[in-house]
Amino acid sequence: MVIWAITALFAVSVGGLAWYGCAGVRIKSGWQNGESPLARWLDERRRRKFNDQLPEALATMSNALRAGFSISQAFDSVVEQGEKPMCEEFAILQQQLRIGMSFEDALESMSGRVGSDDLTLVTTAILISRRTGGNVTEIFDKISETIRGRMKIERKVRTLTAQGRLQGIIVSAMPFVLGLAMLALKPNMMVPFLMSWNGLCAVAAMIVLIIVGWLIIRKIIKIDV
Repeated sequence: MVIWAITALFAVSVGGLAWYGCAGVRIKSGWQNGESPLARWLDERRRRKFNDQLPEALATMSNALRAGFSISQAFDSVVEQGEKPMCEEFAILQQQLRIGMSFEDALESMSGRVGSDDLTLVTTAILISRRTGGNVTEIFDKISETIRGRMKIERKVRTLTAQGRLQGIIVSAMPFVLGLAMLALKPNMMVPFLMSWNGLCAVAAMIVLIIVGWLIIRKIIKIDV
């Protein structure tokens, strides 16, 4: 009976964590815009994919401009030749332009919707060049080169910090794995321990220490480029 109660408590805890992780996921213009951990992870994952595709999109627009196309036609080439999510965001941009939104507002809307620093740099460069009459193709080439260099450094940093991330995952999961193993092998010893106040306090302290340790490891291995 006690084992069933512990199992039910564990199931409720896991269900609560899953609900917290999945709650708040909202779709807005094709982007995850929720506040839950899952929503933030999906948002960051999609934004990273967008940033990876941005240099290729800039090269496509630069080639289109050299061929004599307008900036709007260059956007159309990205929609036709690009991959998701890049083509989706530029398609929304083109739809906003067709319904009468100004060019500046449409670009700023896309920049705010995506939330990418690289795209903000591109948007600012386009708007400044339209006001001052600069060479947009050269600006695109330089921004693309800058983004590629930064992405190369970021990949190197992620490679160097991969061991730290793996150690954090293993160390965080080890107490739970050992606890479940002990509960399966020695239930007559673990059940009274988990049902006592000392056991519950020890489990709570373990969870707090794991969270603190994981946050410290994450702070150490997170390097902004």
